[in-house]
Amino acid sequence: MATESNVTVAAESSADHELHALLACQKKAFASDINPDHATRMDRLNRLERLLERDAEPLADLIARDFGTRSRTMTAIGETVVLRSAIRHARRHLKTWMKPRRQGTGMAYRTGRSRLLRQPLGVVGIIGPWNYPLQLLVAPLVGALAAGNRAILKPSEITPLFAEALKHSVQAFFSADEVAVVTGDANVGRIFSSLPFDHLMFTGSTAVGRLVAQATAKNLTPVTLELGGKSPAIIDASCDLAQATERLAWGKLLNSGQTCIAPDYALVPRPQLHAFVEAVQASITKQYPSIVANPDYTSIVNARHYQRLRGLVEDARSRGARVIELNPASETLDATTRKLPPTLLLDVKDEMQVMREEIFGPLLPIVAYDTLDDAIAYVNERDRPLALYWFGTDRAHRERVLAHTLSGGVTINDTMMHIAQEDLPFGGVGPSGQGHYHGEFGFRTFSKEKPVFIQGRFSTGRLVYPPYTSSTDRVLRLLLRWA
Repeated sequence: MATESNVTVAAESSADHELHALLACQKKAFASDINPDHATRMDRLNRLERLLERDAEPLADLIARDFGTRSRTMTAIGETVVLRSAIRHARRHLKTWMKPRRQGTGMAYRTGRSRLLRQPLGVVGIIGPWNYPLQLLVAPLVGALAAGNRAILKPSEITPLFAEALKHSVQAFFSADEVAVVTGDANVGRIFSSLPFDHLMFTGSTAVGRLVAQATAKNLTPVTLELGGKSPAIIDASCDLAQATERLAWGKLLNSGQTCIAPDYALVPRPQLHAFVEAVQASITKQYPSIVANPDYTSIVNARHYQRLRGLVEDARSRGARVIELNPASETLDATTRKLPPTLLLDVKDEMQVMREEIFGPLLPIVAYDTLDDAIAYVNERDRPLALYWFGTDRAHRERVLAHTLSGGVTINDTMMHIAQEDLPFGGVGPSGQGHYHGEFGFRTFSKEKPVFIQGRFSTGRLVYPPYTSSTDRVLRLLLRWA
């Protein structure tokens, strides 16, 4: 009789074989068309947009079922609209991105000329997370296809209904040797990340990102890591509190905080602390007048994450935090709905777990500061965040924050808007990630920018061919002067 461990080993062996076969199929197809022309790339982007046109709404419904409650409008705002914009941007600029670039040539070598050719890498692997399962798989795919690559996608097992549906949607618009989707559990993801892709992109937690980096290192596979971290929102003394808290509440509670660039905690001037708390409560109540019965308020994705967030609140409470749970309609909270109410945490301390890990939920710790330098120091004493937000009208303060902090991206006087700009790169720094994508930056990530030097009829190199003489020394002195 087969043991459970034997069954697991057999399943992993089968998955390993199937994944290697799929990768080999795509690599063979790429070798037959190593530099797809403009028309081919446009066709693939057009088919990707048709997929979204046809299947965006049913995919949104399945995402809602995976979460428990998530409105179709929220998915449109956070996923579909962004993707349609990305595809159209890529199509509009593709011909320019593909053109060889003329580069400068050193004075001593100007009998020749320099060029930069952008060529596809081959087969790109893309591992997506569960929080925005459509956008964070397809947005990298836009760049990969624009650059002329083939791609294999691995959705998260935490959103299984969506994952299976996306697999069938992709099969309807792409051949398996162009774009394919593979589904499965964490073991399949582990095997996937160890495949010898020409480039791998992973979006997810920092902890799993470390494991992915180790797996790709064995094959020397280039990897882009889009991770997360504790993204601060700095409230300046010069800000309009009503406006700032309205925008902060929107960014914090979109998808119930299950967003990698959601404001994780707020840094507030000590004299304005009470006014800030009142303003943010008013903003949250206006946007979400009810919680449990509100179809616009997203559920926490599963019971494990729900209990983790409840645990963060109780740990903070037990260590002296003041907890303000917002339940505007005074509803009976039911754990089966996984609707966790917006919760403010005051008097937080560094040893609290909520201040040591990315929250990824509707909890907002509030930290008081005395001077702007104190706020900057607080941010810099911690891991580099994926995003940073600053609210205020004092230009000197704004420029000081920008100059003296390091983060993946910044939005000023709003939250999350930088991710929607296709002309800006999106990515982290240090523990919040490495590498960028979006727009031309994604095209470049999934391309090899090949330097080419074309020698002229006369080569200055001949002036330093051996045998070396006193004339060679004179030529070298002249070259050093030109350099």
